[in-house]
Amino acid sequence: MKFKVFIYSCFAYILIIGNWHSLSYGDIKNTGIKIYTGTFDFSDDGKRSSLIGFEHQNENLYRDTFFGKISPITGAMITADNAGYVYTGFEANYSLGPIHVTPSFAPGFYKQGDGKDLGHPLEFKSEIALSLDLGDTTNLGMSYNHVSNASLGDKNPGANSYWFNLLKKF
Repeated sequence: MKFKVFIYSCFAYILIIGNWHSLSYGDIKNTGIKIYTGTFDFSDDGKRSSLIGFEHQNENLYRDTFFGKISPITGAMITADNAGYVYTGFEANYSLGPIHVTPSFAPGFYKQGDGKDLGHPLEFKSEIALSLDLGDTTNLGMSYNHVSNASLGDKNPGANSYWFNLLKKF
């Protein structure tokens, strides 16, 4: 139960801090919230679990670079086994008309709960997402990611997950 309180507190913190720049100017435009659900570690029959999570994006912080349009992301997820992951990192955005390809990388803090032991609290999430515009403010997509501790711990089993995403821009 304490872990759920921790995750909910992190969600609130991320939303407040993530929107601070926008809120300080009285304008919440260009902020996006992605809500996702899927299967955590689908490749491990013993520790497969459903999950739910969210991610904050702020288009005011996008930068055009040699690698494309880069922006920060911050998010959190919790599994049905009370495992959780809170992360912050960056994503690159590539548009092919109404289709978007979005690779991302985010280090974060993983708490095992009753879920899979990933070997270390510091984990790294690499993800690729494919989404479709459903209008100016909504995208629907799917993503695949891998969470690993880069051999920082005594073991490094990793976890492969897929998510269904709904992104709403404000």
